[in-house]
Amino acid sequence: MYRLDPRYGPAPGAVLATGWPAVAAQLPGLPRTVAVEGPPSADFDRLASRLVEHLAAPVRTLDVRAHYAPPSTVRERTEDGSGDPYYCKLADNPLSDLFDELPGADGSPGEYLLVYGPGASLVPHDVLWYADVPKRHAEAAVAAGTGRNLGLPHEPGDLRRLFYVDWPVLDRHRDALAPRVDAWLDVQDPDRPVHLDGAGLRATLADLARRPVRTRPYFNSTPWGGHWAQRRLGFDAGARNTALGYELIAPESGILIGTGPGRQAEIPFQLLCVLHPKEMLGADAHARFGTSFPIRFDYLDTVDGGNLSVHCHPRERYMRERFGWPYTQHESYYMTVGGPGARVFLGLREDADADLFRKEVEEAAKDGVPMDPEDHVLTFPAERGRLFLIPAGTPHASGAGNLVLEISATPYLYSLRFYDWLRPDADGRPRALPYEHGLANLDTARRGDAVAHDLVQEPRVLRSGPGWREEVIGALDEMFYEVRRFTLDADAEATDDTAGRFHVLNVVDGEGVELRTAAGDRHPLSYAETLTVPAAVGPYRIAARGGPVRVVKALVRASAADRS
Repeated sequence: MYRLDPRYGPAPGAVLATGWPAVAAQLPGLPRTVAVEGPPSADFDRLASRLVEHLAAPVRTLDVRAHYAPPSTVRERTEDGSGDPYYCKLADNPLSDLFDELPGADGSPGEYLLVYGPGASLVPHDVLWYADVPKRHAEAAVAAGTGRNLGLPHEPGDLRRLFYVDWPVLDRHRDALAPRVDAWLDVQDPDRPVHLDGAGLRATLADLARRPVRTRPYFNSTPWGGHWAQRRLGFDAGARNTALGYELIAPESGILIGTGPGRQAEIPFQLLCVLHPKEMLGADAHARFGTSFPIRFDYLDTVDGGNLSVHCHPRERYMRERFGWPYTQHESYYMTVGGPGARVFLGLREDADADLFRKEVEEAAKDGVPMDPEDHVLTFPAERGRLFLIPAGTPHASGAGNLVLEISATPYLYSLRFYDWLRPDADGRPRALPYEHGLANLDTARRGDAVAHDLVQEPRVLRSGPGWREEVIGALDEMFYEVRRFTLDADAEATDDTAGRFHVLNVVDGEGVELRTAAGDRHPLSYAETLTVPAAVGPYRIAARGGPVRVVKALVRASAADRS
């Protein structure tokens, strides 16, 4: 059964507290300067008032947000000045750039000094807490008009700034603090916080970095979204649709640590990679990608929905120089569900005219003139179990009626749309079309028969055993990862070994499997679920449950040095 809330117990000795009275009781005795750091999506005003209410000693407060540099200065320091309405280069600022001068923190005997807000950790302190709200809440608040951006607490929030300025700056700062925070506060529910002590947090993550681990899934809605996940997996039946399923997208994914729904803290998956990069990624991937977990798994649900936009993703140099990511957004589509007549748009036709394509794209964007993408882009039947490779620069889209398991490189915020069927957004306005970026990245070299040969590959058996086999279903020299698939008969058990490279698994057919590691860990994995197997796991087995099963696996390809 698909789990909406996969949960892992805290390490022995970890201190888990819920509710403001219990949280306040975790603070050490006086006199202390307590810094509570975190993103702007945390309700710091309520946090400060509730702590003051429940501390049994006088408290003086210092809101660092009142000391930010003027808004114009903050924007000037943190944005790239390109004037691009869709993107800006990933900000590489330290959080200190929010301030002209940091406030003083002189405490008085017999009282607490509570310093709070984004940047609080920059003020000298005795105790450091990190108050967190998962990114999905920040995005929803900004989209609804109630959220605020980093360093601009009195201005309406902007999604472009949230994605490309706030999150890179905040993530880098949070990651640097992770080895020394005294406590983690999950404040998704501002009236019922969950506290996990810092030592317990780090001990729990050290354990999870050596075991299979599943992140908390969720789905977003979009104008093209379908309803498969609502009907099949039990996601929010009241949502407009379930378009984008976040199974594992490292910059946003979280791990639930706790003992039950009311006693759990959601911890960023990224902290596993920051604190234990070699255990999670393996030495080779760590050398190539740093602490960035480079593969993501997500769903594109268009069942009873619409076609995705025809789009591409930035090519390597453009992504690095224009947007600031050190690697690019290669993708692949695995067809988990494909309806009758459903299709995938992929690659240019042999006779595609790039100049005519540009002309029609511009007319559609500027004047609302409809175009037929099939005049330029190939289509393929959305055959269940088929993998389509999508290197950067390749025009593509999933058609209506599909459930796509997208197995891709981690960068995920750069859909360079050419054409979106003249479809309005949720507010009835034309959807943004960054087609100029798309045209600058369009790969016009691979077309016609080469698309089918290179990007729609036939499976080849890699190895096999009693009742099982492992196939390579997609590998391309220009893409740094490859996709494989296990097929197991009922009650069969396949063997595998991370051999120093992490694996990501997803059950695409059948009831599910159980992973059994050499260290004795056992982890169930049901249909449609995704699981990360850290590099440190080593040998493990995949045992079919309840009947035949198929499991997709992605891994970083060996480096050229390793292959030679």
